[in-house]
Amino acid sequence: MKAKTSRYNLIITMLVIALIFFIGLFTAIGTAKVSVGDIFKIIVSKIPLINEQIDLSNIPSTSVSIIWNLRLPRVLLGAMVGASLSMAGATFQGMFKNPMADPYVIGISSGAALGAALAIVFRIDLGILGFSTISIFAFGGALLAVSVVYNIARIKNKVPVTTLLLAGVAVGQFMTAIMSFMMIMSDKDMVKIIYWTLGSLAGKGWEPVLKMSLPSILCMVIIGFYAKDLNILLTGEESAQSLGVDVERTKRYILLLGTFITALSVSVGGIIGFVGLIVPHIVRLLVGPDHRILLPASAFLGAIFMIFADTLARTLISPIEIPVGIITALFGGPFFIYLLKTKMKSI
Repeated sequence: MKAKTSRYNLIITMLVIALIFFIGLFTAIGTAKVSVGDIFKIIVSKIPLINEQIDLSNIPSTSVSIIWNLRLPRVLLGAMVGASLSMAGATFQGMFKNPMADPYVIGISSGAALGAALAIVFRIDLGILGFSTISIFAFGGALLAVSVVYNIARIKNKVPVTTLLLAGVAVGQFMTAIMSFMMIMSDKDMVKIIYWTLGSLAGKGWEPVLKMSLPSILCMVIIGFYAKDLNILLTGEESAQSLGVDVERTKRYILLLGTFITALSVSVGGIIGFVGLIVPHIVRLLVGPDHRILLPASAFLGAIFMIFADTLARTLISPIEIPVGIITALFGGPFFIYLLKTKMKSI
């Protein structure tokens, strides 16, 4: 047991170090060349008490502005979105006992995007507890989507894999159709809605980072407390019930938490598909199915994957920027087909 705990701690430590390294590396990549050392100075210069000790006189003010106001918040936002979507994917895969479940495939992302589109088109102003109208409507749409998919797919107390996937695709396409109709009926908001369907982290600044970080991290920590319950659920619902797990209540809470962090991600970045499918599956192959390590490892690796994909999106054919949802789909589409073929062979 101690050996396993030590191994888990080592894996998480390595992933944290890797994430910090890649945040610095990808922040340095761009049209304007800024060294990693200068980036470190710029970041430290913003820290109270020690900022007066940092000399930025040899760094152009434009470089300081580009790093602090554009690249760094974008990279950090990408890390938060990637971590949230990956942990949501790992959570849903564990709960449904299905390696192909993720927020995009089972329709949650489409529901969240529809909710965000409704807030945009009808210009509803309903901020609550610091959350924007778009975030609130995205959560409502995501919750509606996952409720419909779950109830359609559920047969007695079981959720068959095939039924879940078909229900997710059907509900996701239905909600996308509604969103497309809204785009036709509202020409002025068409560009904003297209933005949600393609996914992008461009031009966000610090505000979404600050608003998303606390609730997302809090939800991920709470999900972490359900790691043992998710492990027990893998043995079957009847077995879990006999071991003292309140199965239905646990599934409701996990579903709500996973839906909430997905909605937060969609509200700031639009529909970014397949992150929650690819990353947890890779992590599961590397560390096994134990959710005590699978959940945090998925979050850290998801953060790294997302900032890598977003860096490709903004630099691959610079100065033109590719929506990051296209990049993740290019990775995720073939990967999903591979998983589907593997699953069919096992039947």
